[in-house]
Amino acid sequence: MRLEVITPMAVCIDLPVRRIVAEAPGGHFGMWPGHVDLVSELVPGILLYETKEGAERFVAINSGTLVKCGDDVRVAVRGAVEGDDLGALRARVVAEFHQHDEEEREGRAALARLEASMIRRFRDLGGTGG
Repeated sequence: MRLEVITPMAVCIDLPVRRIVAEAPGGHFGMWPGHVDLVSELVPGILLYETKEGAERFVAINSGTLVKCGDDVRVAVRGAVEGDDLGALRARVVAEFHQHDEEEREGRAALARLEASMIRRFRDLGGTGG
């Protein structure tokens, strides 16, 4: 099977694998070569895959969708962090989520400033026309 994990920003993984374990809203499921084609929603969590060499690797994912068609398994998610050690992966995920939260706060603050500025300008325009 070929596993491809993509985010809106990049292709995170694109390689042949022996097996995949993912989590859907109804629970975990595994896939081997020859598995029936399917489409599944994924919940935030850990996607496990085994490389052709037999090494287990992990990908922390945000919610997304898994599509298996033939030998191709495509996973489209909002965010993905890959690693081979769950402890180190957890630390990276916490750091990245913290950074994303901070960026979202900054974005919301900038939007609020923009909205306030627009309201002031509209108010100023309305005061000069009468």
